[in-house]
Amino acid sequence: MKSNSPSTAWRIGALVLASSLALAACGQKNGHNGAEQQAPAPMVGVVVAEPTTVTVNTSLTGRLQPIREAQVRARAAGIVQKRLFEEGGYVRAGQPLFQIDNAPYAAALETARAALATAQATQAKADADVARYRPLVEANAISKQEFDAAIAQQRLARAQVQSANAAVKTAQINVGYAYVTAPISGHIGKALVTEGALVGQGDVTQLALIQQTDTLYVDLSQSASQALKIRQAVAEGKMKTIDGKAEVTILLDDGSEYPQKGRLLFTDMTVNQTTGQVSLRAEVPNEGNMLLPGMFVTVAIPQAQIDNAMLLPQQAVTRGSQGDTVMVANEDGTFGPRPITIAQQQGSNWVVTGGLKAGDKVIVDGLGVVQMTGAKKVQTQPWQNPANKPAAVQAASAPAAASAPTQTTASAPVAASAAK
Repeated sequence: MKSNSPSTAWRIGALVLASSLALAACGQKNGHNGAEQQAPAPMVGVVVAEPTTVTVNTSLTGRLQPIREAQVRARAAGIVQKRLFEEGGYVRAGQPLFQIDNAPYAAALETARAALATAQATQAKADADVARYRPLVEANAISKQEFDAAIAQQRLARAQVQSANAAVKTAQINVGYAYVTAPISGHIGKALVTEGALVGQGDVTQLALIQQTDTLYVDLSQSASQALKIRQAVAEGKMKTIDGKAEVTILLDDGSEYPQKGRLLFTDMTVNQTTGQVSLRAEVPNEGNMLLPGMFVTVAIPQAQIDNAMLLPQQAVTRGSQGDTVMVANEDGTFGPRPITIAQQQGSNWVVTGGLKAGDKVIVDGLGVVQMTGAKKVQTQPWQNPANKPAAVQAASAPAAASAPTQTTASAPVAASAAK
């Protein structure tokens, strides 16, 4: 019995140790399952619905044109002798631009002045004859017929003087036309003729073009159907009009916004029968001549306002034949779909006019992870627009986004890390 006691004790100790290890392993396994059961809910990005007043803008494309434009033309025929301005520069009204050979017009002026002097001399003799005949006819020294002839000759002489004066003025005007001046102030382009060119011979030759560009016009066209929809929405009380001359925003070809605001001058009340469109005109200040006539620009025109509307990112909305819906996160972490009413698009957002109330948390991203895990609840955090993230943050997240072909795949690592 004594020789078997140590062996028996060893067997009992081994059994106790094995049981302890088995229990420890089971405990670790059960603890791991509990950790998996307590994994946190997936994180989703949300935006809080906030009522606001949304201005309904209509974006139309038009071509810029100067507020005033003058074609400089030759009003006198002759040879161009000098160009008196710098091409592409700024000229003022009345400034000489071209000098046309005025020798024929100067000669004509001298001839007219000589004819005027002759007419004046004839009138002086006629006036003297009348003055001399008046007392003689009263004394019956001459016949009344002779006196009447003297009166008629006096009147004819006066008419000839008036005609000669008019001829002198005409000749002076023609001499003045030989010096072509600027009709308006503005920027002048290149000269369309050179020295030695014969202009005005049988045709009114254009010499240059002056454009006043400190202010520009934009002529626009809006479809009658689009204008009618806005009018109907206003009539139904869904929108309200903006009184006065609305301020407009100018967008350039590269999408950048022109720093100065323009204003809408008028909207035509007649629909073009050929195009079915309504004409509009806007006025744009152009200090520094940043804009050039002939450029195409996009004009954002505010035409009405929607009160108590909400702006949602487009990716938060699911559009389908049955209607538009969003996923709304509740306070207890649950979430569900909510039908909404969309009025129109504004940039990268939808303008929502029904289906949401102030304070609703609309899920924008993260639903891919929720669908993968089958979670019934979510955690929320404010959604950040990728366009507003710093460049360094976007660059750091670029490799992960590039390696993920879909939003669901890209979100999976986030869920995995949250589960760990």
